[in-house]
Amino acid sequence: MKIISYNVNGIRAAITKGFLDWLQHANPDVICLQEIKATEDQIPTDAITAAGYPYQYYFPAQKKGYSGVAILSKSKPDNVVYGTGIAHMDFEGRNLRADFGDLSIMSLYLPSGTNSERLDHKFKYMDDFQAYINTLKQTVPNLVIGGDYNICHQAIDIHDPIRNATVSGFLPEERAWLDAFMKSGFIDSFRHFNKEPHQYSWWSYRANARNNNKGWRIDYNLVSESLRDRLQRAVILPEAKHSDHCPIVVEIEHKQTP
Repeated sequence: MKIISYNVNGIRAAITKGFLDWLQHANPDVICLQEIKATEDQIPTDAITAAGYPYQYYFPAQKKGYSGVAILSKSKPDNVVYGTGIAHMDFEGRNLRADFGDLSIMSLYLPSGTNSERLDHKFKYMDDFQAYINTLKQTVPNLVIGGDYNICHQAIDIHDPIRNATVSGFLPEERAWLDAFMKSGFIDSFRHFNKEPHQYSWWSYRANARNNNKGWRIDYNLVSESLRDRLQRAVILPEAKHSDHCPIVVEIEHKQTP
């Protein structure tokens, strides 16, 4: 099963930049989207169906034009779960899960810490998300959590670790949380296959950052440890330019349940 995660920074804007043509060419079985910035009635769902994704699930934020996640799929999932059931997490539309056989795929958009108030919210979200996943894993062990985590894990994941050491997204406390989250039973699928530096998934729109590859790797497909032997491939696709992020791919052997 080919799974893509992509922060599109506005699904309608991405579509005007050729997202649907790209989607047909990339041809994932499932794509997790973040920051869709739209409600379902604002999205050209018929065009997405025509591109090969008739099964579409949207979880927008209550605030218009903000946040929101989606999952698009070629095949119908067995089960779809909107949100976490935790109010302060769900009103911004940040978690959506779809189950396919013994695989459960989540689209996650973790808050950014743009100021002190949002940073406090981010840390509360992170703590509550860890507790939510710890419980979820007891009944749903084979998780793929694809999304924008808004955190670089290690120095290799950011173009300038020294200057960014006090910037949200690379704070020691954020990195420690992500490290502990991975160690709680998840594999960073990209690093499982690729240990090379200068591999990023987000670039600022300022200072020609993308052309100079001065980026951050803040998007991850984290995969349950139980799926380690089924991992086949994981790559970043920086050539896709519909957003300030780029898509990330993981391919997993999919065992259909009877």
